[in-house]
Amino acid sequence: RRIEAAGNRAAARVEHLGPSWHVVTWPRTDLFSVASRAFDVAPRKEQAGFLAIGPGGIFAVTVADHGRTRVLIAGDVVQINGRRPPYVTEARREARQASKALTRAVGHNVPVVPVLTFVGSGVISVYGLPKDCLVASHQDLDRLLIAGGARISAHTAEKLAALARPPRTWLPEPARAEADRYRWYGAGESAA
Repeated sequence: RRIEAAGNRAAARVEHLGPSWHVVTWPRTDLFSVASRAFDVAPRKEQAGFLAIGPGGIFAVTVADHGRTRVLIAGDVVQINGRRPPYVTEARREARQASKALTRAVGHNVPVVPVLTFVGSGVISVYGLPKDCLVASHQDLDRLLIAGGARISAHTAEKLAALARPPRTWLPEPARAEADRYRWYGAGESAA
């Protein structure tokens, strides 16, 4: 529940940006095993995540709850309580997986920017930012997302959010083929 609450606090900051920004939760990409394409890998319990889609672009926001603990960031290394969780690597991987899924659904290359957001009251010390990954506290998340300006129209952001909401978008290719074979019967129709 604590991780879910942290994700909700970060998502609330994005919702303050107005109606042109959309928050879309997506199934965690670490649920899919690369080898078997099945649901056989347990999700990490320290993180939450969502997509933030708006005029600034598409952002895969990975939320890490650090509580009152101090966070040290030096490039790709994040250290919390003497441990070095691979948050930056996971944020990049999730953005890559989201980009692949959206590209497959749209038919054109859809870039997704990885964002690592820390929720908590502890101090965040930065000795160098990671490349190709944005880092912010949850209080600064809204300012970080609008800092890049407007890259897409509000109408395009709405279309992309509508495309990202259905769970079918996030299925691996074999499961999508299976879902396509399923037939939905309309009103007045039956399988017989």
